[in-house]
Amino acid sequence: MSLSIAASTQALSAETVFDLLLRVRQKSPRVHAITNAVAQTFTANALLALGAVPSMTISREEVAGFAASTDALLVNLGTLDDARRQAIPVAIEAAKKAGKPVSIDPVFVDRSPLRCAFAQELMAFKPDLVRLNEPELEALFPERTKAEAAIANGAVLTVTGVEDKIESKGEDYRLRNGHPLMARVSATGCAGGAVVAAFASVEPDTALAAACGLSVFNIAGEMAAAQAGGPGSLVPELLDALYSMTSRDIETRLKTA
Repeated sequence: MSLSIAASTQALSAETVFDLLLRVRQKSPRVHAITNAVAQTFTANALLALGAVPSMTISREEVAGFAASTDALLVNLGTLDDARRQAIPVAIEAAKKAGKPVSIDPVFVDRSPLRCAFAQELMAFKPDLVRLNEPELEALFPERTKAEAAIANGAVLTVTGVEDKIESKGEDYRLRNGHPLMARVSATGCAGGAVVAAFASVEPDTALAAACGLSVFNIAGEMAAAQAGGPGSLVPELLDALYSMTSRDIETRLKTA
């Protein structure tokens, strides 16, 4: 029987979050990110600062080998050009066959019916994680029963907003870390999705991995905002925060609803 939202959230301790962060730093998992052109550099640097390793080819000829040998696959639909459209199903199939966690970030499916239809096709691969905001959730799953079916098939839905919601067949979490300045920098959400994928590569409880990875990234954003003078200085401060985060930082800042 799954825990209630309140019980799951209250059970998320700073010690658990830091333990998973240490596991990422110790194991240095490789995350293959088929992400959008705007987010590639920031995503790669966020993974490196965290302690993970990025790979990012979108070549259809290469992507199966990269995806099969990765520790986690991230698919971000932010710039869905022909090359990415062709590579994504190949990568997901290879990663799933190899038993690697697959995370899908259906960026702006609420703005493009073609993109939304493509994302709905990808759900047939039964991704482990789907990270999206409320408008994207409503577009991808126009009926709540469809979202429930995805969860029943094993997907963990991570719905970001002022309060982040993580829903799964087991634990459900409500989290409140983050800072408004993060929304003033392009691709912070995309980089956060990569951090969550890295956590999913070291923790088989995908909902717990999502809760811990999202908490670490959003706490890093809070730490960065406290030092930054504005959006221009937020990014380097955020990378430094991911690199240097301590158990004390998590203990003093972790916010659960």
